[in-house]
Amino acid sequence: MINVKLQRDFSMHSLMLVAFLTALLSFVPVLSGSDVIPANAHVKDYGDGWECDLGYRELGDTCIVIELPTNAYLTDSLYRKGWECSRGYVRVDEACVVIDVPPNAYLNSYGDNWRCNRGYQKLRDACIAIELPVNSYLTDTSYGIGWQCERGYRKAGDACIVIDIPENAYLNLSGNDWICDRVYRRFNDVCVAIKLPANAYLTNKSYGSGWKCERGYREVGETCAAVNIPENAHLNYSGNDWRCNQPYRKRREGCTLL
Repeated sequence: MINVKLQRDFSMHSLMLVAFLTALLSFVPVLSGSDVIPANAHVKDYGDGWECDLGYRELGDTCIVIELPTNAYLTDSLYRKGWECSRGYVRVDEACVVIDVPPNAYLNSYGDNWRCNRGYQKLRDACIAIELPVNSYLTDTSYGIGWQCERGYRKAGDACIVIDIPENAYLNLSGNDWICDRVYRRFNDVCVAIKLPANAYLTNKSYGSGWKCERGYREVGETCAAVNIPENAHLNYSGNDWRCNQPYRKRREGCTLL
């Protein structure tokens, strides 16, 4: 009886061990015959298959060591060669060449090129001083001429000349041109008074006639004429024309049922 009990216990323990091993193996990635992990590689954290360890790159079914040039560092990117040049160096073929930063310049934030200091402008491989004209100031942009005229002046070639503001005008927001006062309109180099017709009001637009007809009137030449609304119609959204009431439809100058 004791032997039978021992055999039964041994069988139960064996079954439990087999079940445990089966469950454990279910968490191990299954690789096909063609997916045998080569040396210097490991199973991918996500997806199927394998990938090379850091410092190696894939070549066919193997992982070969990355030949790291001087002044470079390894990357975990699957693209390019698996390395990048250190800050202050640029890739030239299979080497990292130091960036020649000229006087009055500095490395950019990426460290792969250079920019001129404020007050200097790039000219081929050098930074030359910007010659500021009278009544101008340096800008913070890395493109263009590097300077702008002071408020009240405008650029003319390599100089800043004063803006001649006519009567009834003032400098615009940018300070490089002028705008006519309200009730005036620009005409060539002067500001002329706006002739406001009856049933009109002034607009703030810097173009056009400078006025607009009140609602219920339409512009006719230099005047505002009343909109003639036929029977079974009403003013449209803009207020300068009419449209038929539903279910009427416009026909010539009236509204009729179709």
